[in-house]
Amino acid sequence: MPSASIHRILTSAPDDTSGLEQLISSGALEPEKLVAILGKTEGNGCVNDFTRAFSVSALSRCLGEHAQGVSMVMSGGTEGGLSPHLVTFEALDIAGPGPAMAIGTNISRDLEAHEIGTMAQIKCVADAVKSAIQSAQIMNLSDVHFVQIKCPLLTADRIAAARRPVATQDTLKSMALSRGASALGIALALGEIGTAKAEAAKVGEDTHLWSSRASTSAGVELLGHEIVVLGMSAHWSGPLRVDHAVMQDAIDTTPVQRAMKRLDVGKKTQLRAVFAKAEASRNGHIRGKRHTMVDDSDIASTRHARAFVGGVLAGLVGDTCLYVSGGAEHQGPDGGGPVALIAEEKRSWTHRR
Repeated sequence: MPSASIHRILTSAPDDTSGLEQLISSGALEPEKLVAILGKTEGNGCVNDFTRAFSVSALSRCLGEHAQGVSMVMSGGTEGGLSPHLVTFEALDIAGPGPAMAIGTNISRDLEAHEIGTMAQIKCVADAVKSAIQSAQIMNLSDVHFVQIKCPLLTADRIAAARRPVATQDTLKSMALSRGASALGIALALGEIGTAKAEAAKVGEDTHLWSSRASTSAGVELLGHEIVVLGMSAHWSGPLRVDHAVMQDAIDTTPVQRAMKRLDVGKKTQLRAVFAKAEASRNGHIRGKRHTMVDDSDIASTRHARAFVGGVLAGLVGDTCLYVSGGAEHQGPDGGGPVALIAEEKRSWTHRR
C-alpha cells in the first residue's frame, strides 16, 4: 500500500540543493521514490522569471537519473516575509491503516501557441487531471483537496512562430489566460462546472466560474502542464492528512481555521505544509475599503497579493514557509482563493522503507 511522505526544505537561492542532498545522504529521503517537488523561488513571478527554470535545472542535476518522471513545479515570488523553500513528495510502500493523503501526478501533452487560453487548453487539462486522480486511487472527487498545475505561457518567439492566431499578443496577459484556462480545466475535471459552461466561459473574465481546489502557475520553462493532485484515499496509508478551504477575500482566515480544526492541528496533528492562491480583488476594495494593488504601475498586483496574503496566513499559522502563489484567475472567488493544508498525525508511525 502506498504511503505519502513529505519534506519541507528551506533554500538560500534558487539553485540551492544542499538541503535535498543532506536528506538523500542521510537516508531520510529516497530519490527513487520521489514523485513531485513544489517550490517557491525568489524571482518576480512574471514572464522573465528564470529562477523557476534555474531551480528545476539544479534539482534535475542533483537527482540525476531519478529526476525522470518527477513533477517539478516552481512558483516565482517570495515577496514580503515569504521564505523560499521546497516541498518534496515521496510515495513509499508502507503497510498501515487508511485513509491517508494520496498523491497523483501527470504531464500533459505540449500545447501549441494558439491553444493557450482556449477551450483546447481547458479540455487538455481536464483530461490530464482526471488521469492524475485515477493514478492516485482517489475514488470520490470530493476527496480531492488540491490540484497544482504548472502551465505554459506565450513569449515573443512563440507568438511569432504560431501557426494560427493566438489569444493575446501580450505575454504577461498570456500568463493570466493560461492560469485561468488551466483552473477551468480543473473545475471541469472535478465536476465543479459542466462542459457547456466551460465551452461558453470567457477565460479571465467570468469570475463567477471558479474551482475551490485549483492552484495554477504559468512559466516560460515548459510547453505542457505539470500536474500534482493531493487528496484522501482509502488505498493509501500513513500519518498525512490533507484538507482545503476557500478564502472569500484576502483577509478571510475563518475557513482556513475551520480546515485546521477538521485536521485537529495542534492537538492530534501538526501542520506540515500550506499552499494558497492570492489575487487582488478587481473592484479595488477589501470589505468596502480601497486598496491600491491594481493601480500600482511599478509593481504587478500579483506580487502585492502574494506578500499580503502571505502575511495574513503566516500570522495565522505562525510560519513564513508558505507556498503562496499569485494570479488566481478562476481559482476561488474574485479577491479570494483556495488554501490547502497538509497535517501529520503526532502519534508514532514506523516507516519501513
